[in-house]
Formats: sequence, structure tokens, C-alpha cells
Amino acid sequence: MNPKLLIYSATIALFLSSHFVYGQLTLGTQVRPRAEFRNGFKTLTEDNRDAAFFVEQRSRLFASYKVSSFQVKVNLQDVRIWGSTNQIYKNDPTMTNVYEAWGLYNYNPNWSFKIGRMDLDYDNARFLGDLDWAAQGRSHDAFLVKFKNDSSSFQLDIGGAFNQTGFEPAKLSETFYTGVNNYKTMQFIWLHKEFANAKFSALIHNDGRQVQADSTVSMRQTYGVLGSGTVGGLKVGGEFYYQGGENGLGTDVSAFLLSAYATVKAGATPLTLGFDYVSGTSREDTKDKSFNPLYGTNHKFYGYMDYFYVGSFHGQENRVTGLLDIHFKTRFKTGQKSSLVANTHVFSSPVDLHDPNDATQAEGKYLGTEVDLVYNLTLDKNVKLNLGYSQMFAGESMELVKQTPGDHKALNNWVWFMINFNPTVFIGDK
Repeated sequence: MNPKLLIYSATIALFLSSHFVYGQLTLGTQVRPRAEFRNGFKTLTEDNRDAAFFVEQRSRLFASYKVSSFQVKVNLQDVRIWGSTNQIYKNDPTMTNVYEAWGLYNYNPNWSFKIGRMDLDYDNARFLGDLDWAAQGRSHDAFLVKFKNDSSSFQLDIGGAFNQTGFEPAKLSETFYTGVNNYKTMQFIWLHKEFANAKFSALIHNDGRQVQADSTVSMRQTYGVLGSGTVGGLKVGGEFYYQGGENGLGTDVSAFLLSAYATVKAGATPLTLGFDYVSGTSREDTKDKSFNPLYGTNHKFYGYMDYFYVGSFHGQENRVTGLLDIHFKTRFKTGQKSSLVANTHVFSSPVDLHDPNDATQAEGKYLGTEVDLVYNLTLDKNVKLNLGYSQMFAGESMELVKQTPGDHKALNNWVWFMINFNPTVFIGDK
């Protein structure tokens, strides 16, 4: 981590621990290196293409101070690939930044507001997630008004953001937003209610994208409902999202996502069967019918090899063709402190696919089957180890939607190892 950030953090921590013992000061750190062997990760490989291997590390240091009326938190992070800087250096090209820096004020036991740089992680992180799998995570510069009633198990969050580039004092006119792949403005309302054996949430989200060709802003709306509960020994859940408005190019949007699952306990092992249907755009469509999960933690849902919706395009003729994912998931307890996760995904396209050299020639919709295995071991309450292996058994049509040189018959696999040190220390609590 950047030495200056360490010095600043240590100074702040010492000051807080000596002056504010009447509140609760929490200090924490995370050191999380992850080694990856990539041979067909995100896209198909070829037999004559060399695999990639690297170690990426996230290092975080945070301090949080909390009293009855307010709370502040600062979370600093450094993200780097081992060996990306010289051992003796003055300039560091890796990423060192502020992941979180926010303040929260409590009006009363029910109402509060939160402002600053923060993660937004709601429900199952399908649409708004902190992207914790990625070393850098995802942060928003935002403002929240929060309501929570513990007696009725009801929550309401109303949030918004306005993004701009440039530097003060040179910023004297205009608000044209360019150079950043982000929304210009964003607002959302989230409601959540819990019952004895069920819980439900609803989301209304609006994001405005700067149209780069002119000064207009395209507004896209997403409406979502989701819920889960238990019926006898069966746990069921589902969600539905609809998107309308315009995308960042000014094209009309009409898209949806539908998901459902059921989990049954077979002895000590839960078995989950479910599906995700993410709408796509066909050659005949005049609207953008491709649902965009936008700010979700997509690595969690559509296979760990990130072929879909995780910084890797899939589709034809600049159209995202969507995804139908039928999945089977389970978790085996292998010891007192260990478990094995086993997931299988069967992927296909919800819209017709075509031969790129002959648009009249239809191709099969089956894309492939992915198997994900993850071994989890708790070495200590603050130290966890993970080992993963994934393999994509790609169909021929996977070559059509990935649009990169690659062979569906090649061995497409991914191996990773991660260890997470994440201790938290409470210094004052009075």
C-alpha cells in the first residue's frame, strides 16, 4: 500500500483512539491475494494460445467512528498485480484510492442520512452490488436518506447521485460529462419488508447517461420486485426486473430479467435448481431489448468464469443477445471448518443466432455448460482460504456470441487460489 496512506491512516487512528473513547472506534484491515490460471476465462481460448497466470492483491485499511448521533468511515485500498512495479521505485502505476469515505447522521432511531463515497449493496446484489469479488470493488459518490423500523421489519432507502469530471477552480461552466463510463445522474428508491418466513423488496432505479454526440441525457428506468420464503422444507425465491427509457446511445429500451429458484435440503446438503432469463436483442428488433444488470455483482450469478455480463461482450452485430441460464447448485460440508460448492450452469441464447457470413442461416441456441467447484476452508475467524476450479464445455454457438478468436473444442478452464486476512479491532466502546 502507498506509504503516505499508511502514515495518514495510522495518524488518524491514534488521534481517534486517544480523543474519542466515549464512542466506538473500529479499525480493520484486509490483505487478500488471489492467484489465477486463466485458460479460457471470459472468452474461448485456442489450443495454441498460452494461458495467463498472475497474482492480484487487494490491501485495505479502514477506520470507523460511531456514536449515537453519527458515524464516519474511511476505507483506503491498494490494488496491484504482483511484480507490476519495480522493487525500488518512485512512481507507482498501480491503483491506490479511497474505496469508502462517508458520514451518517441519525435524526432519530428511525431516520438517518448518509453522504459520501460508499458501496451500494442491496438484497442479493443482482442489480446493486458492491462487486466484492473484484479486487477494486465498486463505489458510488452518493447521498442516501434511510428509514428503518425494527418493530415492523421495514426499511426504506432513497438515494441519488450527480457525477461530473474536471477540477476546481477551473470548472466554471457547463456540466457535460465525458471520459468516464458511468452514469451522469442516478436516483433510486428501495423498499424492504420482512415477515416470519418470507421477505420482499422493491426497487425503482433511474440512471441518466450523457449522450456523447450532444448535450442531452438519456434516462433509463429499472423496476424490480423480488422475494423469498420457506414453504414446509422448501425454500423458494424469485425476482423480476423491467427496463424502459433510453440507453446511453439514445435508443429506446424495453427489456426484462426473470429469475426463480427452489432449494431443498437433502440430509445436510442443500440442493438448488433455478433459472435466469435475461432478455436479448434479435436482428429484427428496433428497440434495445437487452436487459442490463448495470451495477450488480454479476460474477455471483452467471457462472464464475465470467463469460456473461462481467466486462466481456456476448452477442452479435453489437447486439447483446441475452442469456438463458438453467443452474443446479449445492454445497457439501467436508469438515468442521470446510465445505465444497458445486454449481452447474447450462447456457443458451433466448434469441435466434445467425451465421455471420449468411444472415439467413440460423444457428443453434445452445452456448455451453459450465461446472464450478469451490473449496472453502476457515483457518481462523479472520483467515479464510478458497480454492476454485471451473471448466466451460462450450457449444459451437459460443464462438458466435463471443466474437473473438477461440475454439469451443479447446480446453477452456480456470483455476484460482485466494487467502483472505480480514481482522477487525474495536478500540473504544463506552
